[in-house]
Amino acid sequence: MDFPTEAEAFLSHDFTHIVIGGGTAGLVVASRLSEDPTITVGVLEAGPAAFDEPRINVPGRLGETLFTEYDWQFETTTQPGLGGRKIPWNRGKVLGGSSAMNFMMWCRGNTGDYDAWEKLGNKGWGWDGMLPYFKKSETFQVPTWEYQKKHKAHYDQEHHGTSGPLHTIYSAEYGASCQYWHETLNNLGVKSNPSHMSGSSVGAWTALTAIDPSTQKRCYSAPAYYLPISHRENLIILTNATVRNVVLERNSASDEQIAKGVRFIHNSKEHTVNVSGEIILSAGSVQSPQLLELSGIGDPAVLSAAGIETKVANPNVGENLQDHMSTMMVYELDPSIITPEAIRSDPLLAAAADEQYETSKTGPRTAAGYAAAYLPFSHYTTPEEISRLASYLSSTSLSSAGPEPAAQSDDTASTSRLRDQILSSRFSSASPGGQIEFVFDVSNYSPFFTSEPGKRYGTMMQMLQYPFSVGSIHIPASSSSSSSQKERPTTSDDKPVINPRYYQGVGGHVDFLTMAAAQKFGHRICETRPLKDIIVKRVFPPLPLPLPKDNAEEEEEEENWEQWVRDTMITDWHPVGTCAMGGDEGIQGGVVDDRLRVYGVQGLRVCDASVMPLQIAAHLQATVYAIGEKGADMIREDWVERRRRMEMGMMD
Repeated sequence: MDFPTEAEAFLSHDFTHIVIGGGTAGLVVASRLSEDPTITVGVLEAGPAAFDEPRINVPGRLGETLFTEYDWQFETTTQPGLGGRKIPWNRGKVLGGSSAMNFMMWCRGNTGDYDAWEKLGNKGWGWDGMLPYFKKSETFQVPTWEYQKKHKAHYDQEHHGTSGPLHTIYSAEYGASCQYWHETLNNLGVKSNPSHMSGSSVGAWTALTAIDPSTQKRCYSAPAYYLPISHRENLIILTNATVRNVVLERNSASDEQIAKGVRFIHNSKEHTVNVSGEIILSAGSVQSPQLLELSGIGDPAVLSAAGIETKVANPNVGENLQDHMSTMMVYELDPSIITPEAIRSDPLLAAAADEQYETSKTGPRTAAGYAAAYLPFSHYTTPEEISRLASYLSSTSLSSAGPEPAAQSDDTASTSRLRDQILSSRFSSASPGGQIEFVFDVSNYSPFFTSEPGKRYGTMMQMLQYPFSVGSIHIPASSSSSSSQKERPTTSDDKPVINPRYYQGVGGHVDFLTMAAAQKFGHRICETRPLKDIIVKRVFPPLPLPLPKDNAEEEEEEENWEQWVRDTMITDWHPVGTCAMGGDEGIQGGVVDDRLRVYGVQGLRVCDASVMPLQIAAHLQATVYAIGEKGADMIREDWVERRRRMEMGMMD
C-alpha cells in the first residue's frame, strides 16, 4: 500500500487561504485565520521545523544559528559606499523565520515612527492603530519589585499585553556590563526612560526579551503561535517547501489579475496548490519582493531580463529598501568576567553552564538581556555639525549621486515630497526620535576582530535607526543553462540581488557622517565610570599612539573614525520597505494598499516587514508581530464580508 507523501497530504485539503512563509508574521496570520472554522489555511515554509534545537531555544546561545542550515545566508552586492565590500545578510530559514535566530530584544518604535506611516496616507497604521495589536501579541511578565530596582526594569503596565501568544520578560540574567549602564549614561546627561514601550524609546533603558518564563526558552512564532493550536484540522503546515511563484489568471471583467494558487517544490517534485480565497505572502523583506517578481509583478525591465512575463507592471516592487546599520568597537575586559564567547571556547565552562541551565533554568545560558540607549543626534554633537549635515538634506534629491550638497530650487526640491520631509524632520535637533541606538554587551561580536585566547571582551555597538540610504532587492537576470547554453528564466533557486546602497547618494553621505560622529560618543560611553571600571582598554580599532614626549605640549588631534566606519560597518539585520504601503500615492508610491492588498491583483496580500514604508527606531520583531496581527484581522474581516455577499447573491 502506497501512503501519500507529505506534499500529497497537504494537497488533499481544500484551502481557502495559503500563507507563503511560516516566519514571524506568517505564523501569526495563519494562527489567527484558523480561529475561523470556515477558513482552511495552509502554510508553505522553505525551512524545517526545529522545536528541539538548543541553538535556537537556549537564550544564552543566541547567534549560534548564523551561517548554519537555519540561515538563508544571503549576501549584498559590492557596495561602493563600503569600499567595495560585500556583506552577509542572515535571514531565518526555519519554521519561525528570523524570530528563531534573532537576538530576542523586544521593543517598539516611537509614536512618530508609526504616525509617519499614517501621514503618508495609510489609514489606521499610526501609533493608536498599532497599539492594540502590540498588546494583542504579548503576554508581559511583571518583574518583582526587587528585580525592578536591581536591573532598572521600568515599565508601564497600561501599554503591555497580558494574554498574547508571545511571552516577554526582563531576562533572568544580564551580562556583567548591564548593571553599570544606567549610571554611566546618566553621568553623560542621558536620562533613564521609565516607560520605553509607551511610544518613546529615547533615553537609557533595560530591554525586554522574548523568552518564556516557565521554560527559560526563546519564545518565537513557531512555539508561540503554532504549537498550542497545531491540533486544529483547518491549519496545515508543509515545511521544506520552496515556493516558485503565485499562479495568476486575468479577470476578463476587471482586467485585473487574480491569485489562484501557488507553485512549489517539495522533495524535488513540483506541485501546485489551489486556493478559493486569498494568498498571503509573508516571506520577509528579501523574499516577498522576490516572489512577486517571479510571479510577474514588478518592474517590466527587471522581469524581462529574468525571462518572466509581466502581468502587473509596478516598478516599486523591491525598491525602497531601508536597513539599520551597525558598527562594533571591541574592548578588553576584566579577566574575571564570564562572557558567552568564553563559554563557547571553554568546554568546562560550557558543561557547567549547560548543567546549571538544565537543572535550575538559571545561569549564563539564560542571559540574553541588554540595556540600550536611543539618542537623538543633537545629544552627542554640536549645533554647527547638525547645520552642516542638514545642508545636505536640502539637496534636490536625497538619493542623488555624489556626496556634495546640491543647489535647491523652490519648485523642484525632492524634499517637498512628504516622505522626504518626514525623513529630514527626523534629523532635526527638535526631533524626538533616537537616531542612534547604543548598546554595550560582554562578548566580541565583531566579525573583523579575532579574540586572543584567554582574554575577555565586550562590544560597543552603534546602530543607525533612520537611514537616508535607500536600496533595492530584485531577482537576477536569467542565466545560461550549462547543458544547452540557452537562457533559462530566473527561479527562486537564484538568490535575489540585494543592493542596500549603503552610504551612497546625498542621503547616504549623511548616514556616513552621522555614523562617524556616533563612534565618538560610543567610545566616550566606554571611557565613563562605572562602565569604565570593568574595561582594560579598547582593542578594535586600536587606540591611536600617544604623542612623543617632546611633543607633549601639543594638543592631540581628534580621532577620525571615517575610514574605520566605511571599512567595518555591517547590517543590523532589520531590512524593511521592499513591498511598501503606497498610501495616498497608491501604485505610484508603493506595492500594497493600507489593507495590504497587492495593487492590480485580486486575492493577494503581503504581510511582513516589507510593507513598512519608513524605517522605525527599534528592533523589528515586536512591530512585525503587530503587523501580522493587524493584517490577520483585515483578512478575516474581508472574508466575513465576502461570505455575506455570497450568501446574499451579490457576487459569483
